[in-house]
Amino acid sequence: MDTTELTIAINGYKSPELLRLCLQSIREHMEGAGIAYEVLVTDSATEEDTEMLMREEFPDVRFFPFVENVGFKTLVNKSLEEARGTYIFLINSDIILTAEAVPTMLGYLKEHPNIGILSPKQLNFNETLQPSCFRFYRPITILYRRTWLRNLPFAKRHLDWFTLADYDKRTPRSVDWVMGSAMLTSRETAKRVGPMDRHFHMYMEDVDWCRRFWEYGYRVVYYPLASVYHYHGKGSARGGFFGSLLFNRLTWYHIESALWYFWKYRGKPLPSTR
Repeated sequence: MDTTELTIAINGYKSPELLRLCLQSIREHMEGAGIAYEVLVTDSATEEDTEMLMREEFPDVRFFPFVENVGFKTLVNKSLEEARGTYIFLINSDIILTAEAVPTMLGYLKEHPNIGILSPKQLNFNETLQPSCFRFYRPITILYRRTWLRNLPFAKRHLDWFTLADYDKRTPRSVDWVMGSAMLTSRETAKRVGPMDRHFHMYMEDVDWCRRFWEYGYRVVYYPLASVYHYHGKGSARGGFFGSLLFNRLTWYHIESALWYFWKYRGKPLPSTR
């Protein structure tokens, strides 16, 4: 009988050095935590350096490489298929754990079975807070976030609404959605809600997944009493709006995903998130 309590599932993409730091933080903080856990890594467009890292330094970690860049949703869905734990902590390879993060979050989730996704506070490496919980997108949100309009007063008010600027981020709270870079859920709940939508190649998968958790009656909760560090590179924002449209494929992925998201939910009311 499998007694694994927790699966820590890491998804990576061409970042062996960050993956090493992530795995080292797990090894450092989980040993002696009293939690029966396993670690698995799914990796997109796997390079030789990553294969060597896993083989030579972390042979005890279950490793699932992909030759192609299969996108975030495929990595997460593979983790959900392979996880043996009762609970699953889905993290990016650029997440660094702190000592209290997993035990604190796991205890809170067990005490609140109506929570579907629990997300920790995410910090930059200079200890500043990283925005990671939001209200659901409106079509105008994309325009304001990606153009010079963001500097205008009415756009700033909307973006403050979107980023929950009215919330002090100090106490746990239900939110519309959280960034997919760090999400704790139970395997049973995730199975009930279903895998991430395969139509998203990159971006919006986490928004869609959180919305579906809400539709199934589960809360999505931001939990700032636990923290992790996140090396978050905003690749799709480089070069300004017109420059990124011309030269940055990540921007096109974001726009494509947003179009699918709004088409998918056209005419459907937002779920109650309170």
